[in-house]
Amino acid sequence: MTTRRSFIAAAAASLLAAPALAQQVVRIPRNWVPRDVKIQSGVPAGQIYVDVADTWLYLTLGDGMARRYKIAVGAAGRQFMGQAYIARKAEWPSWRPTAEMIAYEPHVYGPYREGLPGGHAMNPLGARALYLYQDSRDTLFRIHGTPQPWTMGQSFSSGCVRLINEHMIDLYDRVPVGTWVTAT
Repeated sequence: MTTRRSFIAAAAASLLAAPALAQQVVRIPRNWVPRDVKIQSGVPAGQIYVDVADTWLYLTLGDGMARRYKIAVGAAGRQFMGQAYIARKAEWPSWRPTAEMIAYEPHVYGPYREGLPGGHAMNPLGARALYLYQDSRDTLFRIHGTPQPWTMGQSFSSGCVRLINEHMIDLYDRVPVGTWVTAT
């Protein structure tokens, strides 16, 4: 027999479980898990190299080794290319689309023109962000986490380099402000 109390308890439990059930389950291929790999010897330690075409990011460790992360990159012609340095780091960063993003895709970015706070489910910067600068100026490109891990290995969006949130936290903890980034 269903009582009012058991009905309310069941309803409350289903409401609490609903967000967890609604999340997309993503199976991460084994080779996408961050790992230390051999690279060309002589590459200085403590730098980030982004292989845009093959969607990998490497943090050089020295002695011919690097920590490798699977990434997603911006759409063709919208990715960061060249050299910059990390001038700022943020945990659970807030986000606001640039004027260029809104102009290019108003239906996608227009509703968020006022921005989103850090930790918001729709905030594309995810758990951590590294802010890329050139000549003391913000490039508006970031290396950041993403709430959309299924996008790894793909080229789309407005140009930032994105990592699975847990992988981004690992990278964030390993790099200091001032780290050089080269994307080719």
